[in-house]
Amino acid sequence: MSDIFSRIEHSRTADEVVQQIESLILEGVLRAGDRLPGEREMAKQLDVSRPILRDALKALETRGLMVSRHGGGTHVADVIGQVFSKPVMELIVSHRKAASDYLEYRREIEGLAAEYAARRATREDLAMLDGIMQRMEAAYGRADFEEEAAIDVEFHHAVGECAHNIILLHTLRSCYRLLSDGVFQNRLVVFALPAARDALFDQHKAIHRAVATGDAAGARKAAMDHISYLERAMAEAERSSDWQRISRLRLKQRLETGGADRKLP
Repeated sequence: MSDIFSRIEHSRTADEVVQQIESLILEGVLRAGDRLPGEREMAKQLDVSRPILRDALKALETRGLMVSRHGGGTHVADVIGQVFSKPVMELIVSHRKAASDYLEYRREIEGLAAEYAARRATREDLAMLDGIMQRMEAAYGRADFEEEAAIDVEFHHAVGECAHNIILLHTLRSCYRLLSDGVFQNRLVVFALPAARDALFDQHKAIHRAVATGDAAGARKAAMDHISYLERAMAEAERSSDWQRISRLRLKQRLETGGADRKLP
């Protein structure tokens, strides 16, 4: 956090400070919950007076972009990725078709994000992706489903950031928010399917490899193939869950009736 703010070169006004912080939020550098440096340090980095900085932070807070916590400093507000209102979220949860439509949409938008990432990723972006893949491999080796699922979302977040498109970035964040908020709970079931973990890990490696080598067409295809696989795997997981539920009911019924077939009247 200490090196992300740059010196205000010309008119040192609150508006200039506001504009710089807004840009950092839009570009995904500052994320929801991030705490800003202390007033003295931040004013020094921006090379503005503390009264000017206070005015800027007050303006950002009024716009709902910052929140002040008593004794806890100033934080970026939770405004990014809240595309879906609570009533719409509840509708998505209760309608099965929404999961299918969600993946259909993700397939197209993540294909585009991966293509852009392959074209635009910087050396620093690639270093970030490398680190995420190393942690994903470690979680894969431990067979830690929860951690694998969490790093899965982080990986796709990072690819979206590497695309360097503000609208695409925040559209993707709204999609991933549905996952982090637990809207599609059955995604964890996919990791328990036979060979699914191997397939998912290989798919993430393929996306990473294409982005790292600048293969735009390959990155798009790898990302879209990954979502297509998820569609099939989630459908299989759902069918398996239904079969297990019916089998349990059938077994319960047999035990209660002593295992005898009842005769029709």
